Amino acid sequence: MTDTAVSRLVVVGANHRSSSLALRDALFVEDAAVPGVLAMLRDRCGLTQAMLLSTCDRVEVMAVDADPGACGAALSRFLAEIACIDPADAAGQIYTLTGEDAVHHGFAVAASLDSQIIGEPHVLGQVKAAWRLARDAGMAGAELEAVVQGAFACAKRVRSETAIAQGPVSVASSAVQTARDLHGDLDRTRGLIVGTGDMAELMAEAFQAAGLTRLTVTAPRDTLADGLARRIDAHALPFDQLPEALRGSDVVVTAVGGRTYAITLEQVRDALRKRRQRPIFLVDAGIPGDIEPAVNREENAFLYDLDDLEHIALSGRAGREAAARAAWDVVGQEVAAFLKRRAARDAAPAITALRDHAEALRAEALAAAGGDADKATRLLVNRLLHEPSCFLRDVAERGDEDTRRAAEALLRRLFALHDDKESDR
Repeated sequence: MTDTAVSRLVVVGANHRSSSLALRDALFVEDAAVPGVLAMLRDRCGLTQAMLLSTCDRVEVMAVDADPGACGAALSRFLAEIACIDPADAAGQIYTLTGEDAVHHGFAVAASLDSQIIGEPHVLGQVKAAWRLARDAGMAGAELEAVVQGAFACAKRVRSETAIAQGPVSVASSAVQTARDLHGDLDRTRGLIVGTGDMAELMAEAFQAAGLTRLTVTAPRDTLADGLARRIDAHALPFDQLPEALRGSDVVVTAVGGRTYAITLEQVRDALRKRRQRPIFLVDAGIPGDIEPAVNREENAFLYDLDDLEHIALSGRAGREAAARAAWDVVGQEVAAFLKRRAARDAAPAITALRDHAEALRAEALAAAGGDADKATRLLVNRLLHEPSCFLRDVAERGDEDTRRAAEALLRRLFALHDDKESDR
């Protein structure tokens, strides 16, 4: 491959398909530590253009180097070193991509096509954050920036032209989407978390990310409710005030898992009367269940358990996988367009040199002709064709028929020459 901006690109890393979770955990770099790692890449690997993307799905370095093969080997050793493992043990789990393959990979990552959950919206934000850190560290050169900006443009097209980001793909996102279908924008709703299990915190964070900011936590043990409320920046309420809290809540998530129902049919009926039948969305994430099943028969009470939400999530995943085919087409188009633009830029210096050479020969011919235009043009033509003619004769004399034919074909294409035999047909 010729020495172009694209050919100097290299990506080295480990992702959810190539490596074990243990290796990715060992490789993981916190945001605060990224500048230090980038400095090590500069000082120890001699890189001037590099970015580090470190997420739960992947840890990889994208860099530009004059010798991508040697750079890839050095980066593999570097990653093994920061993970404190033998490079031989990591060899089968760390991949190296160069040139066009590296471009295609980078575009696919930004478009969230290389993620465990296809279409996850936060992936592009992670790539942008990694790029900001590289830029702040002075590692964002023009060649690397061109690839990264191309990846951002590709991700934008994928988002706007395909349905890859539509449909919930996890239990928590299914709950959020269902709540939105019922209530609309969640920033106008109130939420209640009953219990402090892991699913309660996960659901709370998902709803907060979706815009539900007015959140109350209650649990049979007040100390646990206080702790969860502090962690998620919510309000804590004594458990004996649950019936009152239920009346003011539009979204209710339970994760108690006790021997008796935390929320009964009568409590929900009372809450609906006080709410003038404004609907309540309830998620029962308790094992065993926390909400009396008969609640689901109430006209304005919408009760979902984990199985219900998992069915919605499975449907969303299937929809995204179908949309991924169209998204991959977009990635292919964007990679092809990017490579074409970069090839044009790489050819620009040679074109400029050719023009400068022709202009110099023109000036020499004019000076040598002493104002005789006919003589000047003959001199110019002879001088322009001298080197190509010598090259063709030299190749022919060496008996290198393949090179002669290739050179002759290139000259015919460059100067739009036609074979006399072909023109006679």
